Amino acid sequence: MAIEFASRSIPLERRLQTVAVLQWVYSFLALAQTCIILFFVLLFTRLWIISVLYGIWWFIDWDTPSQGGRKSQWLQSSVVWRYLRDYFPIKLIKTADLDPSKKYIFGSHPHGVLVAGAFTNFCTEATGFPDLYPGISPYFLMLPLWFRSPFFRDYIMCGGLIPSDKESATYLLRQKKAGTALVIAVGGAPESLDARPGAFTLLLKNRKGFVKLAIENGASLVPVFSFGENELFDQVDNPKGSWLRAIQEKLQKVMGVALPLFHARGVFQYSFGLIPYRKPINTIVGKPIAVTENRNPSQEEVDSLHQLYTEKLSELFEEHKTHYNVPADKHLTFI
Repeated sequence: MAIEFASRSIPLERRLQTVAVLQWVYSFLALAQTCIILFFVLLFTRLWIISVLYGIWWFIDWDTPSQGGRKSQWLQSSVVWRYLRDYFPIKLIKTADLDPSKKYIFGSHPHGVLVAGAFTNFCTEATGFPDLYPGISPYFLMLPLWFRSPFFRDYIMCGGLIPSDKESATYLLRQKKAGTALVIAVGGAPESLDARPGAFTLLLKNRKGFVKLAIENGASLVPVFSFGENELFDQVDNPKGSWLRAIQEKLQKVMGVALPLFHARGVFQYSFGLIPYRKPINTIVGKPIAVTENRNPSQEEVDSLHQLYTEKLSELFEEHKTHYNVPADKHLTFI
């Protein structure tokens, strides 16, 4: 296979965009592991006091992730994220106003491989979320596993990430502060195994926990769809029933983390690597679905709202798909 190398005359702006994406991919794939190794390595050096002091802080601060985390406006507004945004580029499109006196649950679709659209739109200010939705404060749910990593936990909390367990979500929704918006990648890690160019398969049929959470807390549901999210990476063929898919699903159940075998381009060449393709992502935030609070909803109530949410998500997709080069005969598939 011939390797296509990047030109030496690439403008500095594009090089900085690539660097921003490189650090983001590294943070997503390896920063947590690096932080764990660093924590233990420091214990056997003259800098051991750093890990000891951090360990004490970690013990004192243990519950912070599940109690709203610790956002940093300085980090969220960093110029790094603007370069990340422009690499693809990523845009956030508003379709309706959101009342800052209410609380919301955003259902983000699709998960993709590395949730690039949801991260950039809701964990940074690069695409203008605070200007589009004044008074609304988004919190992105992430696997609790990552909040067990020293140093890394503090970094991701600064971006407004909290553990994706019911206790953490409920804590925020039941605070008196209005304008809270929980962002949930509904398909989760398992959906990433179906993330490939041209795919519109969403893991949603039996994902009803977020709907029940909305009813229990009277939070309006907001469907969100990111056109282009699945175009960023190619993935090794792993159809249902294949030996590779069976291994991936088994590992996902054991580890809690999906392991899609994805690939795209490199830093200095375009033929292979783990850097995503430069494909645009357009994130459409739909109209809120009003929800009446009921601390003990029946299964029928949950099923009814889940069906309504699915219909509104489909309508959002159908309404906007032709603007983003999706063929008219393509529709969302729910599994």
